Amino acid sequence: MSDRQIASLQDLLDATPDLVAHFHNSATGPHNMAHAGVSPVPPEFTNWRDEQRAWRESALLLDLSHHMPETFVRGKDAARLFSDLGINSFETFRPMRAKQYFCCNHQGYVIGECVLQLLEDGTYEMISGTYVQNWVQYNAEAGSYDVTLHRDPPTGAARNPRVMYRFQLEGPLARHVFQDAIEGEMPDIKFFNMARVRIAGCDVNVLRHGMAGHLGVELSGPSAEGPKVRERLLEVGARHGLLQGGTKALFSALGESGWIGYPVPAVYDDPGLADYRKWLPADSWEARGQLGGSLLLPNIAQYYVTPWDLGADRLLKFDHDFIGRKALEEMASRGGHRRKVTLVWNRDDIQRINGSLLEPGLPFKYLEMPKSSFAFQQYDKVATPDGRLVGFSGFVGYTVNEAKFLSVAVVDADQAEPGTEVVVTWGEPDGGSRKPIVERHRQTTVRATVAPNPYARAAQQGKNAALSRRPA
Repeated sequence: MSDRQIASLQDLLDATPDLVAHFHNSATGPHNMAHAGVSPVPPEFTNWRDEQRAWRESALLLDLSHHMPETFVRGKDAARLFSDLGINSFETFRPMRAKQYFCCNHQGYVIGECVLQLLEDGTYEMISGTYVQNWVQYNAEAGSYDVTLHRDPPTGAARNPRVMYRFQLEGPLARHVFQDAIEGEMPDIKFFNMARVRIAGCDVNVLRHGMAGHLGVELSGPSAEGPKVRERLLEVGARHGLLQGGTKALFSALGESGWIGYPVPAVYDDPGLADYRKWLPADSWEARGQLGGSLLLPNIAQYYVTPWDLGADRLLKFDHDFIGRKALEEMASRGGHRRKVTLVWNRDDIQRINGSLLEPGLPFKYLEMPKSSFAFQQYDKVATPDGRLVGFSGFVGYTVNEAKFLSVAVVDADQAEPGTEVVVTWGEPDGGSRKPIVERHRQTTVRATVAPNPYARAAQQGKNAALSRRPA
């Protein structure tokens, strides 16, 4: 089949005998998390070390306005649409609340996830998660739902400006910056609840949310008002040591926060999704997958993850009918699920990898700082010391707050206890794939120690705390 005939994801699958190899050698992925595409946010405002420290020691302002897609859903059947597709319960979901929303295929494997907010006027706002936004749009169009959707792609993907600005205010002094910036009394906001305040004369939606698990808020409003709100935050934040964070600091937060972004979507082989694959165009994110790392498996479905793998089983509620419910009930009854953990990479092995750059011959895979990202979806082998494969590790990065290299991994239950020693294979086989971003290199192994997820002590302590008024 010629490229001219490939109009859908299904056409691509029909023309591609080895999808894993195709994605493993893909020159470009759908989104570059190292450089955030055409985002006007610079890699660094000061330097990424100080910007990382700010989210632990003072306050950091991150601009999320450009790299995340959004979908706005309105209509009398919007709640039913989300309930029919999602593993989450909507029994108590009310305006000015948010949730991490997950959708699965008929076999119970994750298609995607996003943050879902319900605004005051009844609009559902999906933030990030292109895979799940595509899935919701398809079902809204193919099903009998009385809804309207508006897709708002990232900056650079469309000529129109973004609908909303979105800022993340992080760190132990974030509450003080927030209180000084708003007009009137500071509201009490529980985790993943929302409020409405005024900043610089503008109405602002506030979500109690933390990118790195710390006490923080996400602020959003009409795009045109973003500059005024940012100016006010920077003005009052100066007295609290507020820094702006660039894309390097933003994407290096994954190790401390413990988030696994965009695992392979479970859409490629489910018979019940045949029409969906025909609906997805050939330039969709699903058709432009990009795999990297040492874990090469025979079948794309072997890269799929379950809600348990991502720590989302706490959100799984069987109080409603939804796609994948039967399979997930069977999974729940079996137990023994893999678990999401943090891996702390061995210091001596890190030094050995970096030292290979100063020695004759082919070095090991370059370990970029603060985050080593050379594919959109990275899967590195995680094995026991005697070589038994027990899971995979995602992007690895350095955090100045812990003075460690950390990665987020999914491992078998019997290897998930903190303190367990495992081995990560670093680098791709056969000298590396054909991805231009991957240089010729040697593979090696890195010892790693299993640790809690999220890893940062501040993240663990602050994750479920409320953003409350400053004590008098």
